[in-house]
Amino acid sequence: MERSYEKYFRQNRLPHLWCPGCGNGIAMKAIVQAIEKKGLSQDNTVIVSGIGCSSRASGYMDFDTLHTAHGRAIPFATGIKLANPDLNVVVITGDGDCTAIGGNHFIHGCRRNVDLTVVLFNNNIYGMTGGQASPMTPLGKKATTAPYGSVDRPFDACHLAEAAGATYVARSTAFHEKHLVDMIAGGFDNKGFSFIEALVQCPTAYGRKNKMGSPANMLMWMRDNAVMKAAWDKLPAEAKAGEKFPIGCFYQAEAMDYDTAYDQVIERAGGASK
Repeated sequence: MERSYEKYFRQNRLPHLWCPGCGNGIAMKAIVQAIEKKGLSQDNTVIVSGIGCSSRASGYMDFDTLHTAHGRAIPFATGIKLANPDLNVVVITGDGDCTAIGGNHFIHGCRRNVDLTVVLFNNNIYGMTGGQASPMTPLGKKATTAPYGSVDRPFDACHLAEAAGATYVARSTAFHEKHLVDMIAGGFDNKGFSFIEALVQCPTAYGRKNKMGSPANMLMWMRDNAVMKAAWDKLPAEAKAGEKFPIGCFYQAEAMDYDTAYDQVIERAGGASK
């Protein structure tokens, strides 16, 4: 019997090409479950992705989709949203795609408060292109470009999104799948730039280099180190040391979205020309 979410996938494109044990499939499914939960129309939803492991997701999803250039998913999505503000526009990106080559597009999408839902699949590494360290590789973790451990301080993409002007910021993990669905659904409710970081396991490029064991072990690492925000806020500073990290909705605010602001410019220009 077909499950309700299967209609959201292009069956002729499956099985996918992700490595066995990869968490991208969990995050991709969470997006369609959130779409179903909020009752968004499949015909009125566009999925946009850049380049990388995460960005292959758009090819498997049965929506109007764009698989765009490296780091450029957000400007493509911005154009779609401005052309037709009635569309639900979802961006799927990765830690390298979004915060390295796409970093400027990311912060300016937040600054403008474009009405997009951006889901960043964070596997802490460039998985598809050779296992290089990304801007979100944790300190001391190994990669092909950091064989003795990374010394580059990593971005906290959630802090970055909030500081740049996003009006909804959240994080979850592939282990906390139902929670991840809720975080993405919350982004759909927000009128403005919504950013959700989905921590996903990469057993091939990241886990193997850092001796994290099987994909199941990597999921258990998420279980053991993720702390719900309400509990995190009550922890003393020393308890937040090490590999512990918070998950949940970190920030939510109301501000004029870019579509509305642009409409006002058009109205002013129309009045001035009369």
